[in-house]
Amino acid sequence: MATNNSVNILNSAYLAVEYIDSFLPDNPLQQPFKNAWNYMLDNYTKFQIATWGSLIVHEVSYFLLCVPGFVFQFIPYMQKYKIQQDKPETWEKQWKCFKTLLFNHFFIQLPLICGTYYFTEYFNIPYEWEEMPRWYVLVAQCFGCAVIEDAWHYFLHRLLHHKRIYKYIHKVHHEFVSPFGMQAEYAHPLETLILGTGFFIGIVVFCNHVILLWAWVICRLMETIDVHSGYDVPLNPLHLVPFYAGARFHDFHHMNFIGNYASTFTWWDRIFGTDSQFIAYKEKEKKQQLITKKKA
Repeated sequence: MATNNSVNILNSAYLAVEYIDSFLPDNPLQQPFKNAWNYMLDNYTKFQIATWGSLIVHEVSYFLLCVPGFVFQFIPYMQKYKIQQDKPETWEKQWKCFKTLLFNHFFIQLPLICGTYYFTEYFNIPYEWEEMPRWYVLVAQCFGCAVIEDAWHYFLHRLLHHKRIYKYIHKVHHEFVSPFGMQAEYAHPLETLILGTGFFIGIVVFCNHVILLWAWVICRLMETIDVHSGYDVPLNPLHLVPFYAGARFHDFHHMNFIGNYASTFTWWDRIFGTDSQFIAYKEKEKKQQLITKKKA
């Protein structure tokens, strides 16, 4: 009975969104995107699209999303939004991070990406434009992937902090006490594999078109680069996502090393009380701000 009620609720929500979508104006970018997609299908094989297309989407998205945070360090006005203002970025750290990233991307992640084609063939995942899901289905699927990845990340990330294994794997990622965007995927190769597995679980569950692979890559990179950016910028659209952790939440994890283990949402840390030190830290900050205002 409960399962039937859940299905009815989801069907009603889907019909409601579909009804609202029918009143929205046509997307002017849809036709150019359709033409580009069909051109890609006509001129490249599925293996090339799945492998090299996925690599290009990952690399271009990753470094483009890192640009704002990288530029912020040169803008004095943006420094008031930097969370750990006493720990500025250095060229030495950024260069070291960049070199490690290239190694991880091309020697760890690329071999995994090469399996994308075989995954789509095994599960008969379509590439055709006509089979592409509507935008709201894609958004829902990405959200579902994020929920699954967040659960995986919380428990495995917390395990990697265990005193018996921390120094062998996860310590690499914590070399930077004050994180910056490009550092999001700076990690030990084993950590890349362990925590990266959570990314693929959602794909196995939800994928009904190759576009989800790329949409989820972009969404995940957008989130992880944002929380590692080191800047809490106002009017950040990601803050509209329910229970979104954000940069301050994860920045505290790098500063404190204990607690705030989740990647995207706050609920697992709240349930298990691993955000208690962060809550106490925020309360202390508020009291200090009140004292400062009274003195002024």
